Amino acid sequence: MPTLTRWFLKSAFLYLVGALLLGVLLAANPLFPLPDFIRFMGPVYFHLFMVGWISQMIFGVVYWMFPIVGRENPRGNELLGWLTYICLNAGLLLRVVGEPAVALRPGTGVGWVLVISAVLQWLGGLFFVLNSWQRVRERGKL
Repeated sequence: MPTLTRWFLKSAFLYLVGALLLGVLLAANPLFPLPDFIRFMGPVYFHLFMVGWISQMIFGVVYWMFPIVGRENPRGNELLGWLTYICLNAGLLLRVVGEPAVALRPGTGVGWVLVISAVLQWLGGLFFVLNSWQRVRERGKL
């Protein structure tokens, strides 16, 4: 299993655990006195599941299992693969910080964190598509 795939998959597992824990906290918030920022974590919960768990699991498996491109670069451009990983995770972590910050401090300019987060996640998705596109083909055809 390629190193990049292991990073995607292990990160996906961590995000799954984080999302499930956040789900418990969101459910418990009406019953127990938890910090204020917890009630604003609904979008973070969604992003941890969809981008952190689902997307990263898919990206890692695609990088590993899709047909090879050639002998020199069997999985496409490895640098582009790492840029995908970095952008996706940096964007997701900014989202985790930015969502409650924007909700707790509206009008203070912290909204740019969410814009940067969205751009980074979009770039991660774009890099993934660019790197994977040529691998979607019939078996044995280059």
